[in-house]
Amino acid sequence: MGTWTKVLLSAIVGLIAILIVGLIGINMYIGKSKPIIDGEVSVNFLEKDVEVVRDANGVPHIKADSDADMYRAQGYVQAQDRLFQMDLARRQASGRLAEVVGAAAVDTDKTFRTFSLRNAAEASYDGYGEEAKKVLGWFAEGVNAYIEQAKEEGKLPYEFKVLAYEPELWTPIDSLTIGKYMAYDLGGNWDSLAVRHWALNNFPEEKARELFVSYPENAPSIIEANLKTPVEVAGRFNPDLVPHEFNGSNNWVVSGDKTASGKPLLADDPHLGLNTPSIWYQMHLQSPEQNVSGVIFAGVPGIILGHNENIAWGVTNVGPDVQDLYIEIPNPEDPTQFRYDGKWEQAEVRDETIKVKGEEDVPFEVIVTRHGPIMSNILYKSEDPGALFSMQWTALEPTKELEAIMRMNKAADWKTFEAALEDFHAPAQNFVFAAKDGTIAYKANGRIPIRKKGDAQLPVPGDSSEYGWVGYVPYDELPRVVNPKEGFIATANNEVVDNTYPYHITKFWSQPYRYMRIAEVLSDGGNFTAQDMMDLQMDQVNLYAREFLQDLIGSIKVMDSEGDYIDVIEMLEEWNQVDSLNVGAPLVFHKLMKQLPKTMFSGEMPEDVYKLMPGKGQIVDQMLRDAYSGKSGVWVTNYGGVNKWVYDSFGIVIEEIEKQFGNDPTKWKWGDFHQLAFPHSLSAASPIFAYFLNPDKQAIGGSNVTVQAAAFKDDGTVNHGASWRFVADLSDLSTAHHIVGPGQSGHMKSKWFHDQAKDWAKGIYHETVLDGEIGKGHTLKLKAK
Repeated sequence: MGTWTKVLLSAIVGLIAILIVGLIGINMYIGKSKPIIDGEVSVNFLEKDVEVVRDANGVPHIKADSDADMYRAQGYVQAQDRLFQMDLARRQASGRLAEVVGAAAVDTDKTFRTFSLRNAAEASYDGYGEEAKKVLGWFAEGVNAYIEQAKEEGKLPYEFKVLAYEPELWTPIDSLTIGKYMAYDLGGNWDSLAVRHWALNNFPEEKARELFVSYPENAPSIIEANLKTPVEVAGRFNPDLVPHEFNGSNNWVVSGDKTASGKPLLADDPHLGLNTPSIWYQMHLQSPEQNVSGVIFAGVPGIILGHNENIAWGVTNVGPDVQDLYIEIPNPEDPTQFRYDGKWEQAEVRDETIKVKGEEDVPFEVIVTRHGPIMSNILYKSEDPGALFSMQWTALEPTKELEAIMRMNKAADWKTFEAALEDFHAPAQNFVFAAKDGTIAYKANGRIPIRKKGDAQLPVPGDSSEYGWVGYVPYDELPRVVNPKEGFIATANNEVVDNTYPYHITKFWSQPYRYMRIAEVLSDGGNFTAQDMMDLQMDQVNLYAREFLQDLIGSIKVMDSEGDYIDVIEMLEEWNQVDSLNVGAPLVFHKLMKQLPKTMFSGEMPEDVYKLMPGKGQIVDQMLRDAYSGKSGVWVTNYGGVNKWVYDSFGIVIEEIEKQFGNDPTKWKWGDFHQLAFPHSLSAASPIFAYFLNPDKQAIGGSNVTVQAAAFKDDGTVNHGASWRFVADLSDLSTAHHIVGPGQSGHMKSKWFHDQAKDWAKGIYHETVLDGEIGKGHTLKLKAK
């Protein structure tokens, strides 16, 4: 061996040794921040000792001698497992991400400063009663005790070291701001108003009207105002910051008449983004005053969904029109004044200067009219925009959801539970309820505006007192059902009222296929068990295909005169219309349904307007229904007919599939494309982070239209679905069935970091105990000093 070879080999060995030592050091540092979950810890924020038992699935069971100590311990335990997530959540909702991640987050911060979530949280706090303020304070005490302890011991979660900052102390406003963020995530319709406004001003009226769910024929003054005072839409809004279109859920409740036990069954699976860690944190809270189990958003006290010893409840999103856009006319000489009833009215101007890590502060102002904040991206004082959008939104008003949660957690029957709902205002939710006494019930709950004019299909003039809100749908007149003769109640973001209901909720309901499948199973069956409910949550029957597949095949056959697609057509014809992961037909069908709106609309509007446009599925569905019934609209007619539209889209889809999966349709599989991911918030920064922080992708079935909700991006990544699955049997509320994907912990070294990712894909539930022995777990005694 030559001298240089020996030197090189020695150098390589030395580098490997340094790398190994470095990796060991990194591993030790990351491991150092793992929370203590066994033994005893002395703390100075409790009045008496509190026991925290984490069960085999990492669910903390907190037992305290008072509500005060229970909420303090809840804050401490949440911070142990989810502090970095909590801090990012309050920062994002408050518009303060750029302080810790740099200039890339400035536009995001501008959006959330404009939406004014933190301001709304501050206004809400002032309206809370003393008991709720105490709960918020107790919870913050626990969070802060952990933050201070972790700082002193050098055990802050490693993510803070990666981003080179330390978390500030927690405040009650932080918890309420996270609550307002959920209203933002679940309660939006402003984007549909903006797109329709753009369409009216860029298409002939007959073409624009087909982009409406129901064209407002009875509101000519509103249509005229939209045409006479156009607001810039293209290039003014970031569609990537609009909440996911499929934010929704399934829930249902079955009466004892249709169950094996003779007692009700309840099921709930809220559909949100699938991330690491989960948006939900599962907990069991027990004091002499309450014994409640379920999930809560990390950073918020109490249990928002779940059960106690007497009742169980779950929610889906109502999706009402709770955001109105107003066309505001600014004063050319002072853009902070806006015309109202013939006079210039001064708006509030908030200095929202954004601090940016490593760079100069970015000046930014939020201007708030009598209706709400100006939404049009940036108002430059050097330009005359002519008109701008402002937004009125129920969540920007003081609301008291935490007081509702506190009362829900202690409710014993429908009467006390419904009374608690009176304080749950935003976001509006479909609550289903079951009690041990056999009651099943439903209420569409929340503030739903009553308007002077219009039905929230278009922006309205902001310069006239003839428009605006005159109140909300009275609480006693919100949609409500108790013990129906059908023996079940189900919702899946579907239309919950008929045309006899006297108030406007929305005309933009979700596609009906999930609800139809749930109702089909519950109507036809009986003698149901909890396992049947879990099976239904994993159901992959595709009623979307049942409605449209044969017509689509017919169009393809008409155009495929050379028989180029005979094998694919045969595969579609033989498909049982179940979105199974091991067959190819769902791959073709779903990519086709995603391609149809692209083929029809994307070339007709700017890219950002197309991305901003919600409800493409519903609009395309109606165009197809009309065309196949012989009543093609202007879009389809102008394109050249439904057959050409479908065939052109089909050709694009098959070309994409063949390029990715080969030319043999017998080898195509839905699961090769449709793959589950739970991305961590840091994973986009580096492939190394992604490797360590994200679970392996998994092939899964289901889709955005099946009960097993699994919405996917254009590349097939499943990033949206049942963020929590829950089934309760009211014959025995000592336990309930849960899945929280990908796991309970936010720490990458925890065994509960991704332990439920495969369970989520396969529908493997765990049982969580409310009463009795918790079983094998870890016990931490928080010792009061």
